[in-house]
Amino acid sequence: MIPLEGDPSFRCCLGIYCLLGDPRRAEPGTKKMEYKTRQWHEKCFCCVVCKNAIGTKSFIPREQEIYCAGCYEDKFATRCVKCNKIITSGGVTYKNEPWHRDCFTCSHCNQSLAGQRFTSRDEKPYCADCFGELFAKRCTACTKPITGIGGTRFISFEDRHWHNDCFICAGCKTSLVGRGFITDAEDIICPECAKQKLS
Repeated sequence: MIPLEGDPSFRCCLGIYCLLGDPRRAEPGTKKMEYKTRQWHEKCFCCVVCKNAIGTKSFIPREQEIYCAGCYEDKFATRCVKCNKIITSGGVTYKNEPWHRDCFTCSHCNQSLAGQRFTSRDEKPYCADCFGELFAKRCTACTKPITGIGGTRFISFEDRHWHNDCFICAGCKTSLVGRGFITDAEDIICPECAKQKLS
């Protein structure tokens, strides 16, 4: 049983049971510390982790315990999954994990992805350019990657792929999007050019 204030066996236990204790047992000149209706001797108002007196330094209350700023950060602060340092402001959440904005980068080129469009592969984030260069199908006509980011449309036929803008007749250069076409070796041509070629 915890001795109560006024009981001769009451002793302040450095913050564990201190609610200012018996004033006759306090050293002369001891300051009284108060927070939300609770009171402590100055030396008893200490961090629950490091046991250092808080005095007039900043502190963080959590449930019924008091923490100095350093111990609170060590125990509860959000840490970046890449560098393991505390995130003090801003930050990015990716796959439900916290990152510093500067640490959230493309897995290939290390360009910052914060606020940028990106995609992922094998749980790793990539900027649109790197993803296209590394993993996207390539347009048969221009050989540039077909990323599909930003609504880019493309055409696929057998094992070949084209950007919509590149899907044109090899003869007259008209767009074949939504039209019939004929393959002529590696080329695609419109029915009109196919007729001319046969005549």
